[in-house]
Amino acid sequence: MESSRGGRGRRRHRGRRRPLLYAALVAVVIGGVTAGGTVYVKARAHDGGRAVSSAASPSASAPAAEEEASVEPVTRSAAVDRTALLRRAMEAVDLPSGAAVSAAVLDLDSGQSAVYGEADFATASIVKVDILAALLLRAQDEGRHLTAAEKAYAVKMIEASDNASASTLWHVIGGADGLDAANKRFGMTGTSAGTDGLWGLTRTTAKDQLALLRQVFGDDSLLSTASRAYVRELMESVNADQRWGVSAAAEGGTTALKNGWLPRSTTGLWVVNSIGRIRAADGTFYLVAVLSSGTASQARGVSLVESAAGAAVSAFTRDT
Repeated sequence: MESSRGGRGRRRHRGRRRPLLYAALVAVVIGGVTAGGTVYVKARAHDGGRAVSSAASPSASAPAAEEEASVEPVTRSAAVDRTALLRRAMEAVDLPSGAAVSAAVLDLDSGQSAVYGEADFATASIVKVDILAALLLRAQDEGRHLTAAEKAYAVKMIEASDNASASTLWHVIGGADGLDAANKRFGMTGTSAGTDGLWGLTRTTAKDQLALLRQVFGDDSLLSTASRAYVRELMESVNADQRWGVSAAAEGGTTALKNGWLPRSTTGLWVVNSIGRIRAADGTFYLVAVLSSGTASQARGVSLVESAAGAAVSAFTRDT
């Protein structure tokens, strides 16, 4: 475990041409798509569609006072299967022999999310965010604020990834049973706490880490506004030498993250993980979790995680 570090308006025609106009118009609406790709169905937010209403200006030859038969089209890109895009992007990542990687992404604007990989991984120190979330939830249940000592431990645990502080707070939350109880409430069904005090060997999935990040960065959370702000503040302030991982997919703005790195004593191979919130080049904020195992060195693990983070976010910043 690591040490501290637009439809066009049409003129109304009289006589027998009018039925033909309406018939043509109905055909366009039913068909739904013009040659230019304009669709007459507004995208719903939960489908992740981004719709912009755009009606073309009436023909210059059509008097403004005349009635117009028109529809208002909504232009958007074709529906995108983010899960398929994520899979293709991740399959293009250079994966070392014997290594494994999983990733999950959530677009905080549209609510779209996708997960690649269902396997569980040892958390290493990303579990420290989970420990802090469990601590804050416990304090809320008890109707109190964190003590000065708890805050001091929390700062060192997140910002410097201090293991001794994590061990202390692990006991405060009730150890493995306490973490499992909190995670059940958080909806983290694929996570199991490490036993015998080995919190770094907690097992988790990328999907569950996305659920945890939603507790910290989303509005629909068991954590209070103040608790969420506190975790975010610490994740935005990690030591400079730990600002790698999902931050590789960021483009400007503040990245909030927590990383974990751990050599397994039985194999000598590394677990390297990274979770957090980033702002991508398109200006959108994303929650990103990347888990990996089986690399021969920490440096190779960091490279894998950063490549995977960039690939995963690219599945959301492009439409094809």
